[in-house]
Amino acid sequence: MLEPTQNVEAAKFTIHENGIQLVLQTPADAPVRLLQFAPEGTPLDVPEELYYCFPLVEVRGTGIAGGSAPKGAHYLGCHPGSALRYRSHRDHRTTAGRKLEILQVGEGLEVVSHFQFHDDAPLVRVWTELLNRSERPVGLTYVASFALTGLGRVTDGDFGQGLSLWIPFNSWGNEIRWKEQSLFDLGWAPMCESTQRISFQQTGTWPCNGTLPLAVLADARRGTALAWQIEHSGSWHWELGTYGYDVALRLSGPTENENHWFKQLAPGERFVSVTAAVGVVTGKFETAIQALTRYRRKIRRPSPDNEKLPVIFNDYFCLWGNPSMENLRPMIPLAAEIGCEVFCIDCGWYAEGNWYDNVGEWRPSVARYPDGIQEPIALIRAHGMIPGLWLELEVMGINCPLAATLPDDWFFVRHGRRLVTDHRYHLDFRNPGVIRFADEVVDRLVGEYGIGYIKIDYNTSAGLGTELHADSFGEGLLGHNRAYLAWLDRVFERYPELVIENCGSGGMRMTYDLLSRHSVQSISDQTDYRKLAYIAAAIASAIAPEQCGAWAYPLRNDDDEAVAVNMVNAMLLRMFVSGHLAELSDSRRALMAEAIAAYKTIRNDIREGVPFWPLGMPEYPDAWLAYGTTAGSRSYLSLWNMGDETGSIALSLPAFRGQPLEVDVVYPARRPVAWQWHPESATLRMQLAQGCARVLRLVQSTDEVRSNVEIQMAAEVESLIKKI
Repeated sequence: MLEPTQNVEAAKFTIHENGIQLVLQTPADAPVRLLQFAPEGTPLDVPEELYYCFPLVEVRGTGIAGGSAPKGAHYLGCHPGSALRYRSHRDHRTTAGRKLEILQVGEGLEVVSHFQFHDDAPLVRVWTELLNRSERPVGLTYVASFALTGLGRVTDGDFGQGLSLWIPFNSWGNEIRWKEQSLFDLGWAPMCESTQRISFQQTGTWPCNGTLPLAVLADARRGTALAWQIEHSGSWHWELGTYGYDVALRLSGPTENENHWFKQLAPGERFVSVTAAVGVVTGKFETAIQALTRYRRKIRRPSPDNEKLPVIFNDYFCLWGNPSMENLRPMIPLAAEIGCEVFCIDCGWYAEGNWYDNVGEWRPSVARYPDGIQEPIALIRAHGMIPGLWLELEVMGINCPLAATLPDDWFFVRHGRRLVTDHRYHLDFRNPGVIRFADEVVDRLVGEYGIGYIKIDYNTSAGLGTELHADSFGEGLLGHNRAYLAWLDRVFERYPELVIENCGSGGMRMTYDLLSRHSVQSISDQTDYRKLAYIAAAIASAIAPEQCGAWAYPLRNDDDEAVAVNMVNAMLLRMFVSGHLAELSDSRRALMAEAIAAYKTIRNDIREGVPFWPLGMPEYPDAWLAYGTTAGSRSYLSLWNMGDETGSIALSLPAFRGQPLEVDVVYPARRPVAWQWHPESATLRMQLAQGCARVLRLVQSTDEVRSNVEIQMAAEVESLIKKI
């Protein structure tokens, strides 16, 4: 159970778990307060007169007076949240780890704050649950999944000097661009308690269009970093404001003001907020990302796909939505020959004409496959690969014949008419008919066609949501989001070995409500391999590396070094291969085969490794990019020279400070690089020509295992290449 903190009143409690320290207070005449969320051993430094600014939860409703918040748009001191009072708590263990539940009551509501710890990860999963115990409806406009105050006092003389906010900007084909800014740069001034806030939000079903629901607040004065991610594939909101002259963080799913969400909670009805993850570490930005990586692996559905990391060939970056038996026949054996283990037929397999606006029936095109879709699938299996097909299951094109026969309540509806976005209707997974239809499609692909891999794409956004059977557009959207996840869970229950790739217009919905279920994510639709390098070098900050499906697609006229850059882009992530294999020279196909063979020798370390960035987070058009992963005593580094004519760069490797180090080229192995190690400064000086990329292995030269590892890996690569 909770243990009282020493030398304070009995209503104050401290939780120590996984390196995190929580201090809670349960006064009789005020809401429960979260006074601290910090690394273990951090002294509590909150004046008692400011305790009121530290509520455990924020709930806002309609037509209810009260609350003590400053004027403004932010969600501080909300009512009826401010009327809540402590009732009880439960402190127990689940299969994941320690679980804390705190019950408060007020204004006819029962509100439970959930804190689910995960063993060996310094993050906690948080969410809020409400139950209407009154005899009248309660209109909800905002429910925080997490509320924390105390991140920096405005009245401090050096306020803001050490606080920097890391934001991951994101767009289609230009994913994951971290920007570090001070609070001053974002408009704050340390003058008074302010109505101003720093806020980010997305509305609709592209939750990563603009920014990811993810951020890190680094505090150089305290030497800590606070990280959070909102785990929701629909609308979300987070903000930093000032409450009682202190910086306050609020995380939530959809809201009324930002996302057109309103929920009329009927008597006896329950509402559960979206989940978020929050963690705090002693260290900097990179340390926080490493902690997030460990947490992401903890919450993910166990899947053989994340253990084996098979190499996936997809025909999109060569056939561009025009697959046919004629086009696939020469491609399938070559994909197997270079070492691919999954072959996915991408969009267009169902279309007699344009693949985009007639999606929806998911029946093979007779013109493309006169002898049926089973012919290329059988050929894929005959060459030892798992067959896959592309779906965009949540939409129907306006020219899909089936769409004209269905009732409107199968689709999102706004202002009395079906929502049309980019020549598509959007299916509503709250409808039982839609669920039956989606099940029939998957059952046909898996049971009748023999598919073992499905790529689910998502190329449109549904915007605000739907008005049907909902109190608001946003409530209809949230209901759909949750119904889709429930459907996905049932699919995996029926087909536990099935791999379903999460693809959404590149990285437009790479959120961990989906990625806790999907084993692999397509990170981008970027078609220029040189630009893709910047995305590949940063993406492991947003997704566990083994889930990051990065494209490697050498072009017809690429030279050998361009082929190497293509392959390096994917080698410390999850390898997605494409390209006109039949039109590449033998030497360039051999370079692809070598990369795949080398990947297979290190992929076990990829699925266990944590990321690091010796040059910091990449930003286009940096001349140099560096991304690494460390698994136990083994470290690997992808290095790109994208534009430095001098060909020389110094890398900071503090983990190896004072130790002897050697550098080996994993790929391409027959193209060595010059290097020089300076152990005192932990600086590795590398020489690499402009337009080149390499995957390196960093080895402590005193390690007795080193030579055996080198010999074993070299033998495995040579063996795999000889088979080709």
